[in-house]
Amino acid sequence: MFCATNQENNNIMTLQAAYAFFESLKKEATNKSEIKVYNNFLDILNKLGRREFSKEELQSIESELDILNLKSNEGNNKKYFNQKLKEFKKYLKDKHSLIPAGYYVNVGVSTGAAFGVVLGVVLASHFERSLGIAVGVSIGMVIGLFIGRQMDSQAKATGTIL
Repeated sequence: MFCATNQENNNIMTLQAAYAFFESLKKEATNKSEIKVYNNFLDILNKLGRREFSKEELQSIESELDILNLKSNEGNNKKYFNQKLKEFKKYLKDKHSLIPAGYYVNVGVSTGAAFGVVLGVVLASHFERSLGIAVGVSIGMVIGLFIGRQMDSQAKATGTIL
């Protein structure tokens, strides 16, 4: 499952240790939404384990896992780990240019919907206001979906999709 290992420093949480940690949390969990968060972490860790990283990149990722302080949770597991998942995804995007599948589609659709409202207000002068806004949002979302798919396919081609 994992091709890269870091055995030099036992104090840092390795990808394998993090994977085992979330597997154990998943086995103990009963809440479906909590299990979903654990599965998201497991999926990312599994995909990271299959990638080739330089020694420095791997150490950086494992240091980030350590900085997240995953084992110090006291309280609401879902909320705590969901926040840590967001932080980890942001780190992977910012430092290693790794994004989840469908990232640009989500960004494109939401941005298209926002611009669609503006387009709808402009169209509203020719139609009924609510109809113009609905048409504008729909057109904006379709355009955003198209652009997002193109960007996702480019990211996949360059290997930056997790």
